[in-house]
Amino acid sequence: MQSYDVVAVSAAPPAAVWTLLLDPQSWPEWSRIDALEPGRSQGLAAGRRDGVGATRAFRTGKVVSKERITALDPLRRFGYEGVENPRMSDYRAAVELRETPGGGTRIRWHGTYLARRGSRLFLPWYLRRFMRSMANGLAEYAATPDVLRGPLERPR
Repeated sequence: MQSYDVVAVSAAPPAAVWTLLLDPQSWPEWSRIDALEPGRSQGLAAGRRDGVGATRAFRTGKVVSKERITALDPLRRFGYEGVENPRMSDYRAAVELRETPGGGTRIRWHGTYLARRGSRLFLPWYLRRFMRSMANGLAEYAATPDVLRGPLERPR
């Protein structure tokens, strides 16, 4: 079993970070993910606040990965598992949020997985870098004025 564990700190409060995690359409805005594939996803919420059981299909380059939300502890923990990924199996991950003394958010993104044959040497290095960029992108984007104003005032 391989793993990654990355941390980022955002000036944004946990509520702003949490809102972005629940909104799969926002992920391409703050991460290296190219697109949400709604036609290959299941259980997406109309209000852009997916719940436990929703399966999101994200495309990065030519690769589409499907992930199912497994746990939601509001403003604290977002858990998910890999449903379909050509490079790994048994993927389980969580994003844990902790408010910082200054009102920002500490974001810890960690996961475990088995790299498939042909990816075992490359994937641990690549995934650590990819997930670090995900955490940093989330931290930075959550602190932008449009996000901090909230979903009702934010233009789409």
